[in-house]
Parts: sequence; C-alpha cells; structure tokens
Amino acid sequence: MKFSPVLLALVALPLAMGCSEQPRPVKAREAAPPSASAPAAPVVKAAPVRDPHSFSHPDEVAVDHLKLDLTVDFEKRQLTGRASLRLDNRTGADRVILDARDLTIRRVTLDDGAEARFALGEEVGTLGQPLEIRIQPATKWVHVDYSTSPTAGALQWLDPAQTSAGRRPFLLTQSQAILARTWAPVQDTPGVRMTYEATVRVPKDLLALMSAENPTQKNADGVYQFRMPQRIPSYLLALAVGDLEFRPLGQRSGVYAEPNVIELAAWELVDTPRMIDAAEALYGPYRWGRYDILILPSSFPYGGMENPRLTFATPTILARDRSLVSLIAHELAHSWSGNQVTNADWSDVWLNEGFTTYVEGRIMEAVYGKEYADMLAVLGRQELDLAVQDAGGPTDPMTKLHLDLEGLDPEDSSGDIAYQKGALFLQTLEHQVGRQAFDKFLRGYFDAFAFQSMTSDRFVAYLKKNLLAGSEARAQELKIQEWVYQPGIPSNAFVSTSTALAKVDAAVAAFQQGTSAAQISTEGWTTHHWLHFLRALPQPLDLAKMADLDAAFKLTSSGNSEILSTWLLLAVQSRYEAAYPSMERFLTSMGRRKFLKPLYAELAKTPAGAEMALRIYTKARPGYHPVSQETIDEILGWRG
Repeated sequence: MKFSPVLLALVALPLAMGCSEQPRPVKAREAAPPSASAPAAPVVKAAPVRDPHSFSHPDEVAVDHLKLDLTVDFEKRQLTGRASLRLDNRTGADRVILDARDLTIRRVTLDDGAEARFALGEEVGTLGQPLEIRIQPATKWVHVDYSTSPTAGALQWLDPAQTSAGRRPFLLTQSQAILARTWAPVQDTPGVRMTYEATVRVPKDLLALMSAENPTQKNADGVYQFRMPQRIPSYLLALAVGDLEFRPLGQRSGVYAEPNVIELAAWELVDTPRMIDAAEALYGPYRWGRYDILILPSSFPYGGMENPRLTFATPTILARDRSLVSLIAHELAHSWSGNQVTNADWSDVWLNEGFTTYVEGRIMEAVYGKEYADMLAVLGRQELDLAVQDAGGPTDPMTKLHLDLEGLDPEDSSGDIAYQKGALFLQTLEHQVGRQAFDKFLRGYFDAFAFQSMTSDRFVAYLKKNLLAGSEARAQELKIQEWVYQPGIPSNAFVSTSTALAKVDAAVAAFQQGTSAAQISTEGWTTHHWLHFLRALPQPLDLAKMADLDAAFKLTSSGNSEILSTWLLLAVQSRYEAAYPSMERFLTSMGRRKFLKPLYAELAKTPAGAEMALRIYTKARPGYHPVSQETIDEILGWRG
C-alpha cells in the first residue's frame, strides 16, 4: 500500500520542541561477554536518525524493557492482556508515544497504578496510529491493557486442517517490518532496542515459543514464561503456539516442529552446529545463548525469519537431500548482521540483508566447500539481474542500496536488491582488498557496533577509516559512493564463476541443439544445478521440449518447492497446460511469498491467466499470511 508523502512528513515532525538526541548506544554490559579471543570493541556514538515509519520519539522517551502478559484465544483469534513498558525519559518529557495498529486500548496506568490520560491519533495507512500517553518526568513504567484484532497484520491463526499434522490449531507471528505494532503497543522502529520478558497463557495441549529463552516440552498448565536478556528491536518480537516437539541438534541448538515433521527436520538440519562453529570462527562469538529453529506450517510467508534464539523457517527447506540448508546459514548469519548490528531504519535494510547474504556464502563455503559457495554466488547474481530488470532497469532509484522510502511501505525495500547487490558489494570489497584484510575488518565491525543501530552514512565512514586507511582516492577507485547511493550495478562488480554450473550450461546448450532430455546426465545434481538449468532455458520454451523435460525428469510432480516453483513459472510462460493442475495444488497448499508472487504476476499478464489466478486465489487466500495477502491483492487487484 502506498502512503501519502505529506502524511508521512507529518508523522516525522517532532511532537515537542528542542529534542534532537537519538537513542544512546547500548552499553557493552548489555551484550554477552565476548570470547577471550575477541578484540575489544571501541566505543562508537550512534548517528541521529528519525524513522519515517514510526510515530515514536525515542529521542525524548525511549522504551528499554517490555513485559508482556498475554492470553491466547484461538476461538476469538485474539491476544488479550497487558504490555508494561519501562521508560528511559531522556528529556524530562511529559508524554511517551508508542506505535499501535488495530489495537483496542482499554486502560493505561503508571507506576503507582494511577490512571494515565492517553489518546490514539489519526490512522495513517499501515502505519496505524500514534498512542500518546501522558506521564511525569519521573515515571518509570506505563502499563497498557489491550487486545488485538482478529485480523491483526502480524498474526496468523491456523485451523487444524491448515497445519501439517492436522490435529491442533496454530498461531504464528511475523513482526518485520512494522507489524509488531499490530500485536503489542511498542516503539516500532529498528532504531530502538529493548530487553523483554513475557507470560503467555495457551491451551494446555499446545506449546508456546518466543524469540527468547524457550522450553523444550509442553507443561501441565499451559502457562509459559519467557526472557530475552539481550536488547532487540521490536521487529524481532515473535510468538508461536502449536502442537510442537523438540529435538536437539547439538549442545546449543535444536529444532521444533509438528510431530509428523520433527524427525525429517532433525535429519535435514543436522549440520546446524557446524554452521555455528564456522560463523564464530569468522566473525566472533555467538552472543545469543542458543540457536534453535522452528519449522512452521506451509502458510508462513517467508523462507525464514531471523527471530533471535529461534529462527522461524518454512517447511519448503525440507528437501530430503539437505540441499536447501543455505537458508539456515542465512538466518544464523543474522545473529551478527541484523540482530546484532541493525539498520537504524528500513531505508538501509541492505545493512541487514546484504551483509547477511554475504556471511551466508562464507558459512556455506566453510561447511560445504568453495564449489558449493560459488554456485550460490552465481545464482545470486542471476537473482540480482532479474531484480534490477523487474525494478525498471539500472537507472531506477529502487536499485540503490540506500533507499528513499518516504511515502512508501518499508516492505518495498525487502527485495533481492538489498540482499544480492549488498552481498555483491561486500564480495567486491573482499576481492579488491584481500580476504584476510576484509575478514579482519568485518570482525571488527561486528564487535564495534554490537547491539547498536547502523546507517549507510555511518558504515561508509567506518569503512573508509578502518578498511581504506582514510584514503578518499581508494574509496573513489572502489566506487564506494556509487555502490551505496547510486542505482544499478557498478562496473567494478566482482564476477563469480562456477565450474559445476558450467557443466549445466553445457547440458542446456546440448538440449537446445536437439539432445533429448533423457540423454542429459543429471547424476549428482542438487537443487542449485536444477535452478540454473531451468533459468537458462528460453522463456517461453517450445511445448514439445517442455513435455520432453517433464517426461524425463517428472518436474511437474517434483517434491522440491524451489525446483517446482521455477518449473511452474516456465510452464506459465510457455503455456504448458499439463502443469496447471500441479500449479493450482502448489498455490493452494503453501504461502511462501517468494513462490507466490512471480507465479501470480506471470498469470496476471494475460486475460485468461488473470481469470485463472483469481479463481485459484479465491480458494487459497484464506490460508495465506496477511503479508502474502497484501502482495497478491495488489498484483491481482483483489477487492474481496
């Protein structure tokens, strides 16, 4: 949804005069102590930032701790309870402003139980409303009694039939980018960090989990206590409730999943401890205690969500050959880039996702070898080139790393540009200055800014000083400003190659020149080989060749979601109708937006395709998360 730039400008105006400070950097004591081998982190001041996607004014009063007491009601599809917020009043202000969207606020009290005056301001699109609470300069706590809406944007309520096991209902949250405000009144900006604790009451036959210290089994009364001792931004608040079991993967990692999925999940993710070790060897200590993974029902809109201590992951990574575990490497990498060093607002999301995609590649190389990492890099460049094309070409402003999101939904910044251009920038730096020097720089960066917010300007200044020894000439040679602040891909971009994918290119050429599909040798091909093969074919592809491929490799009935979605996209482009029943089953059985968006968008290009898409979407939409619904609604012009 688009917002009025005028309204957003009004949101960004200060509500009180004389306030220019921003949240102070988190002190070193708030992070877990680094290992003995970690270099000391220098004290660095945060640059002032005003987040246009939040009504809050943390430069006046900041929330530094959240205490939740919530009851989960599956019948009403509602969370009800209290949010208690501890305040750091930096300016002696007489009010605190929180973000709220679709919340029913029943009562607000202060430290001593006295009623507080409060007001919900005018609603501004998906930004919701400002919740202004009157306080005293000495007020330490505000307590907000509230309930959520059954249609809260962060919450997805699943009936038993929508789960994998089909036995119990399920609740999951998705707070990124600005949806935390739909299930808790908070300062919903990545520039504010807080610790939190929670009491959550659920039906006795279900297990509750959060982005916090978690239980590993159900208890008798359905009341669960949680604690997150590290400071996190609000978008990392997470809750899941369902019929779940736990399996350990190592001393400090494990996996949760529904009973019928748990054994496969534990087998698929067995290398998680190796990934943690590899990441620590590269970038310093894992500062979050445990790293666990929750495999969600198929309606989850993302591949993964890096909720600290508990990655939320799509079941589509369970490929039965461990070929899609790079997603876990990606979410684990967020423990350093994103969760630990966080973009101050969503205009700089590349500082989260670009860094994380780069670190993902390094983890995969350490665990599975250079050939594997090279394949990921080549496929990543393919995704980047497609993203630039989809954005409108290399001059489009949305192909910048640092974006101007004034008047835009921050979801508009979450595409492959941030991920793949950001990673390519770091790959280019690595190859220009040498891996040893770049690893030392990146390790120092994560230590220096641990549990702080980051902007592009601040990063560029740090890079010039600490990687380039202050040399502006070297910065110009490396095109630093162009990479971050200009559209398109700079000419000095590093070009990855892959010997494994070169063999796939040879197979593509042979197939196009008349070799039958059955004669192509695909022994040892992983998901990545197949994706490269399918992407390299002409779009559209001759129907006879589509049928030949399908007969040889049974692509229409593939159980691998990555391969199937890529094949189905080619089928729509080629009008290969034999695959359409499979496409309908696919679109009505899973909700991962990465797969949904291109298929619906391709169908919508023709009248017949649009008619088919609307018919399928009418059935599928109730099972999609609101995040996916919003995207597909816009593609199809859905009016309900």
